[in-house]
Formats: sequence, C-alpha cells, structure tokens
Amino acid sequence: MFADIDRRAAVFATPGRDAATYKAFVCDLKAHGGDPANISEVCQDMSEAFLTGALEQLPDSEITFDRYHVKAQLSNAVDLVRRQERVEHGDLLKRSRYLWLRNPDNLTDRQRDRLDELLRHPLKTARAYRWMLKFDHAYQLPAEEAEHYLRTWCRGAKRSRLKPIIDFAHMVEDHWLGIARWFQSRITNALLEGLNSLIQAAKRRARGYRSTRNYIAMIYLTVGKLPIAVPHTK
Repeated sequence: MFADIDRRAAVFATPGRDAATYKAFVCDLKAHGGDPANISEVCQDMSEAFLTGALEQLPDSEITFDRYHVKAQLSNAVDLVRRQERVEHGDLLKRSRYLWLRNPDNLTDRQRDRLDELLRHPLKTARAYRWMLKFDHAYQLPAEEAEHYLRTWCRGAKRSRLKPIIDFAHMVEDHWLGIARWFQSRITNALLEGLNSLIQAAKRRARGYRSTRNYIAMIYLTVGKLPIAVPHTK
C-alpha cells in the first residue's frame, strides 16, 4: 500500500512485496494524470526489493528508511545476544526479554528495579542494551550533530565483541544514506501503520474477503478518502 503523507490517505494498493509494486504504482499514478517527478520524499523499510523499485521508478526522490524499522533491527540484535547468553545465565535472564526491549521510561517501578539489578551484572546482554540506548540517543540530536554521532557509534559498536551488535553496525553503514536521511526528512511509516490498523479492523468486521480485488476496494473505501457523491433526493 502507498500513502500520501500530506493527505493522510492511501493512494494505491496492490498485491506483492517486491520491486514490481513500485512499477504498478507509477503506472497507476500516470494513468490518473500524476507525475512521478513530483514525488520528492519516500519512506520505506529496508527491503532490498522495495529499494530497487524506488530507485528505478522514482529516481528523483530522496529515500528515508523508516526509523522504527531500523530500531526493530537493533532490538532483534539485543534479543539475539540475550538468547545466546541464556545458555550460561539462564536463571538470571529468565523472563527478562521485555525489560531489554522496552523504553526504560515505559517500565513500571518493579520492572525498572529488576532491570537495574540485571545491569549490575557483567552480562553481554547488558552491554548490548547500553549500545542500544546510545544508538537511540542519536534521534534526540539536531541533524548537524546526529550523523557524526552515528558514525562514532558505528566505529565503537564494531569493537564491541558482540556479533549481533557488530552486524547491526555494518547494516547501518550499508544503508547509511536512507538511515541518515531521517534527520533531514523526519518522516516515518507511522501513517501506514495507523491506516493498516483501520484496514485490519474493517477486515475483521467483514470476516475476510473472497477476492483480492474486493479487499483492495475495501482499502480504498476505508482509508482512501475518496470523494464519494451522495445522491440528492426530492
């Protein structure tokens, strides 16, 4: 699904999760009198297929990788460190997954006390967690400081001796332009997530759809903000 961030509405839906979805979108846009050259900003996840589609079909646009998708990759890295370390510290790390992945400001007092206790142990998971907090700090900085901060973070993370964190740092460097673009564009896929929640609610009410065509029609009616004319009655 493609959405217009200014209108806060879905503008195109099609099956698939590959580069062909961008081609279908551009064809539909042109068929309705639109010009792809007018699209200056694109926000997406780090799918290589989507990236290929965007570069081929919207070459004049700047690409931002969704901040929350990037953060999800780092959360997965921290959780991988935890799962690997459970072999040695199973009892200590038991039922602690939630603590490492949530924003500390969103923890209860009891959860925060337990996290503080865990952080006092020489755990690899605790080290990975601290690297995650340091990465998150970049998003609180002004654009002119953030990129230098992230480059410094990557250099340090690659010396962390925590393979999942090292792999994440390499991923950041490999996708640098799209990740760093956020500090200029400040756009995310939050709108799509919100629209998708409305779509899923409509899907549950209908108990499914018999065809993809009907499902897509429902998407346009639900979140497309279509100008539907109401007939006048005498």
